[in-house]
Amino acid sequence: MFESMTYENIIANMLAKVTSDVDKREGSVIYDALAPIAYLLASTYLNLESFIDLVSGDTAVGEYLDRVVADYGIIRKAATYAIRKVTTTGSIDIGTRFGLNDTTYAITALISENVYSATCEQTGIIGNTYSGTLEAIDYVGTVVATLTDIVTSGEPEETDDNLRTRFYSQIQKPSTSGNSDHYKQWALEVPGCGDAKVFPLWNGAGTVKVLVVDENMAIDAALPGTVASYIETVRPIGASVTVECPTSKTVGITANITLDGTRVLADILTDFTAAFINYLKGTIFESYIISFAKVGSILLATEGLSDYSDLLVNGSASNVTIASVEMPIAGTITLTEVV
Repeated sequence: MFESMTYENIIANMLAKVTSDVDKREGSVIYDALAPIAYLLASTYLNLESFIDLVSGDTAVGEYLDRVVADYGIIRKAATYAIRKVTTTGSIDIGTRFGLNDTTYAITALISENVYSATCEQTGIIGNTYSGTLEAIDYVGTVVATLTDIVTSGEPEETDDNLRTRFYSQIQKPSTSGNSDHYKQWALEVPGCGDAKVFPLWNGAGTVKVLVVDENMAIDAALPGTVASYIETVRPIGASVTVECPTSKTVGITANITLDGTRVLADILTDFTAAFINYLKGTIFESYIISFAKVGSILLATEGLSDYSDLLVNGSASNVTIASVEMPIAGTITLTEVV
């Protein structure tokens, strides 16, 4: 909008307003008097350009995006604390604290004899990371505690991209009266849920199935339980809701490739694998075909590769169909260099 308001254009416009009988050359009195003003005005217009980006839903970031979506009743999902199982060789008190590497945990409840739940005191995925023998922070005598299963995964604060996607989903697909879009909205409100697909009437009248994946578009076994618990608090009376993760369908690749001499095979394999995984993530709940042609174009676009032959996707030179309750994941990828 303000692209033309550069320092050069502003000072030129200023000098144009000065009468021609005055010396306006660079270094003259009038030029040196106007130059700082022109500089400050150019900076102001640059800030105004950025300001417009910060108040628009498609370009706002951070706290500015929070303020945009808040007008529609949407709040960024906060980071959460992981809840883990802790097994011990004896009884310990609720509230006892332990540490492991750069995390700490507080015992919160007794699950069964010598099995406890513990909450990580650091938010985010770090609470899901470690397992093993804990170091006691509080006195526990000779009791040994071991950190084991994840009960509820810790999740980082919702990213701008995920928040923006939720924002667009809500305003572009209004959700009312427990319709499909409403169930998807409820699922996406749960920390850690990255996307959802709803199947109304999946098992007869009054039944709803919701498939969910995490914010990395991956399966999190603990997520359906969390989503189901939340939906139970907001769903219409009478509905029977089932929340599950989609079933994984492995998609493997084999191909012969010719290198162009700029990179080694290992680097090409790494880059292609990353691009292929990214493509698969983009198809989840959106497309149920893994395109043979698209895989070929991704392969050919990989830096360091000049050509390929004998490409097979799941052993066939054709598209791979993904069922409505499935999600594709990358299987074995084998690229063989042709000399």
